Amino acid sequence: MRSLIQWFDSQGAADASSLQARQASQDTSSIDWFRVLPFLLMHLACFSVVWVGWSPIAVAVAVALYGIRMFAITAFYHRYFSHRTFKTSRSVQFVFALIGASATQRGPLWWASHHRQHHRSADQEGDPHTPHNGFWWSHMGWFLSKAHFHADYSRVKDWEKYPELRWIDRFDIAVPVALAMGLFLLGSALEYFAPQLNTSGGQMLVWGYFISTVVLTHATLTINSLAHRWGKQRFNTGDDSRNNGLLALITLGEGWHNNHHYYPASARQGFYWWELDISYYLIRLMGALGLVWDIKPVPKQRLKQGEQR
Repeated sequence: MRSLIQWFDSQGAADASSLQARQASQDTSSIDWFRVLPFLLMHLACFSVVWVGWSPIAVAVAVALYGIRMFAITAFYHRYFSHRTFKTSRSVQFVFALIGASATQRGPLWWASHHRQHHRSADQEGDPHTPHNGFWWSHMGWFLSKAHFHADYSRVKDWEKYPELRWIDRFDIAVPVALAMGLFLLGSALEYFAPQLNTSGGQMLVWGYFISTVVLTHATLTINSLAHRWGKQRFNTGDDSRNNGLLALITLGEGWHNNHHYYPASARQGFYWWELDISYYLIRLMGALGLVWDIKPVPKQRLKQGEQR
């Protein structure tokens, strides 16, 4: 891992000022139809299940990849890269940046940059995905727009110093393509060496990548759209963030969105024991194993202040 990181250190940095200039020149509501096509094709590919069929092993791989990639997004892209709610080693940071990128939600710098902007102007002018601009805009229109294709690296200077993270951002399509190819090869190998599993390269590709990724993508996007419309507000945060137990279940804890907007510096979003937050439990498990440390809690005084208001 050290030699791999050293290789990244030898690579040149992306031109951040050029990215910002291109972003500023775009109309914020202009959809980039060239990039809509791959997004649409990914959805259409799910219908290939009619031809490839299904098998327990293919469905199990799809579910497993949903879970591990959702955790990489919620715990690392969100709670770590966007909010720095715990610390970890450079190697673990890189591994989960790769897993997060395999979810086809761009690179960690792009993700964290837009999310930090969301918190700076939540549900106000400047929020990249407020539902005030319409449900479908908040759900997916915003990241299909020309204005939000590039990241403003000035918001993530703390991470821009890592060339391996910049590389993932610059070549964000490489990791999903590698995952898709690996799944096809895995399915083909199982078809040859373990025909009793009744799977194939095409079946593993459709279930393991396309179906799993599409479901994962829309589950994640509900936090931008539904979690600002559907649920309850425990805290007065000055925005429309809501707590929603169902969304918390499918996103491993992200549905406690009003809690998160009240105190985003905490690694825990389910503030109370009855608020299921699987990502936080796994972060604590990683802490027990020495993989992460300095896990930030919710100060009891802040909870009391919020409850009084």
